[in-house]
Amino acid sequence: MNNNRLRRLIRSMSSFLHSGYGSVVSYEPPSWCSSISQRAPRSRVVFCHGDTPIHRWNIPGLPDGFRLWVKREDVAGGPLMGNKVRKLEFLLADAKQQGADSVITCGGIQSNHCRATAVAAKEIGMKPYLLLRSSDEDPDVVGVSGNLLLDVLVDATIMLVPKRAKFVADLLPRMQYVVDELKSKHGANVYQIPLGGSNGMGTWGYIEAYRKMLEQGVFSHVTDVVVACGSGGTSCGLALASHLTGATIRVHGISVADDRFYFHSHCNKILTELGVTDVTAEDILDVVDGYKGRGYGESTDEELQLLTLIARETGVLLDPTYTLKAVRGMLEEMKTNPSRFAGRNVLFIHTGGLYGMMDGRLDVTMRKQIADRQQILSYFSTDKPPQL
Repeated sequence: MNNNRLRRLIRSMSSFLHSGYGSVVSYEPPSWCSSISQRAPRSRVVFCHGDTPIHRWNIPGLPDGFRLWVKREDVAGGPLMGNKVRKLEFLLADAKQQGADSVITCGGIQSNHCRATAVAAKEIGMKPYLLLRSSDEDPDVVGVSGNLLLDVLVDATIMLVPKRAKFVADLLPRMQYVVDELKSKHGANVYQIPLGGSNGMGTWGYIEAYRKMLEQGVFSHVTDVVVACGSGGTSCGLALASHLTGATIRVHGISVADDRFYFHSHCNKILTELGVTDVTAEDILDVVDGYKGRGYGESTDEELQLLTLIARETGVLLDPTYTLKAVRGMLEEMKTNPSRFAGRNVLFIHTGGLYGMMDGRLDVTMRKQIADRQQILSYFSTDKPPQL
């Protein structure tokens, strides 16, 4: 690390440590956002350190000719790790400005967004309510593991909804009912956050993240950015920031739910909300289909084997719902469709999700690995030491 970069890192860390974790601070958008500055938030809640590490990542299966870096949003900070926290810095600041005392959002039963929302809300004194898609309505069958364990620990009120529930048709009306009931019966002021925190306000999280990456100097050599696309806000924010700066960086969102038509449509709604009129989502965001596997939140044996291989070889842990599928899609596109990329220097955004791998789905895969590799050995008796 050169001296200038080290000084920037020290200044950034010092600013973070003295900025008042969990406090609402003023926000000034980047100068290159002048065309949308009238729609910019004026404050954010301090939750994460902006300059998460970026390093080379030589993963198994990386085709010759490509160089890969990874941005480690997974190390942003314990239960508040991952990309969702950047969005929540702006969403919860907006909630505070509106006088909200509670927050409601929705997602899958192992939703990283819902976990981050519940923890962050509780840390700043707000009551969290979660609508979680589930294959079963019986809490005893659903159990308590992974992200759901953290939701319960911070005393979120959880309502189980059908697994195939659609956001607009099914979840929004349910959320509104809960908001109305809490207001009429308890006088609560509940702030609604959409699926994944992916709206105009939440998108500023990754506009700001792009500014931090510019300060880190990463775009002096990176030609492409790859990220998992689950609700669309992160990839939309990155693509919009790249456009606003006039960069030639190509942003690729690997779809892990829905398809490119849905994500382009959703991103276009966000662009309209932010007052962007000179481009469409189709112009700035490459959505890559074909790598959902069995479907959102479901894993194949092949996917889980890739997860364990990457962990063994590089020490980087991927989650089975988002980052694993995005990495698998990225590697396959590099092999079969390399012209899709603007160049050969790729940055992968690791969006976190560690707790999601602890929902039990890896049990069979890991037991087989332990047996095949003799990874756990007995040393109970000194008369029978393990064979190493």
